Amino acid sequence: MRVAIAGAGNVGRSIARELLANGHHVMLIDKDPKAMKLESVAEAEWVMADACEIASLDNAKLDQCQVLVAATGDDKVNLVASLLAKTEYGVPRVVARINHPKNEWLFDKSWGVDVAVSTPRIIAALVEEAVSVGDVVKLFTIGKGSANLLELTLPDNSKCIGKTVEEITLPDDTSLAAIVRDGRVFNPKPHDTFAAGDEIIFVASNVAEATLKACFIA
Repeated sequence: MRVAIAGAGNVGRSIARELLANGHHVMLIDKDPKAMKLESVAEAEWVMADACEIASLDNAKLDQCQVLVAATGDDKVNLVASLLAKTEYGVPRVVARINHPKNEWLFDKSWGVDVAVSTPRIIAALVEEAVSVGDVVKLFTIGKGSANLLELTLPDNSKCIGKTVEEITLPDDTSLAAIVRDGRVFNPKPHDTFAAGDEIIFVASNVAEATLKACFIA
């Protein structure tokens, strides 16, 4: 897979290393000459260009990329780069970094963003996941904002304790993805039973998320 990363700072370079280790072709784009640290990610293709200018993106052959990661430290740049990638070059997958939480509402499909990554939200979700029992916690937004990865830890008084997976009727547009129990992750089968302390992972639409808790908590 060919991946373009707009922003060759610490974040962009770290993403590039991970993707290269997984066998992908990576192109790092940055307009700042000081960011051109070629030796830091020698396997990547480096392009000194402005990710907000069509001429620069033409030269970088962005239309040949399957993914754009907008990873600069400037939300305005990330939004413009995302929009150009989607509308001008038809990049199938656009992932954008959110630097300031107040701008989170902008990072949606209207700006060409398929997946928005907000560090404060991720950290908050991990904290909630660690301490919240009996509440549905949103871990991540997927599917161009139409679905979410959710977690629910079953309390001792959950009404589904002892019941099998097939006995629980989930909302429409909801999939039970996994159960984490005693540090082990397993794919739930119809006759598996729920136990107190189970961490249940779901993929659900935004509408289904609102009614999911009622299926498990009295």
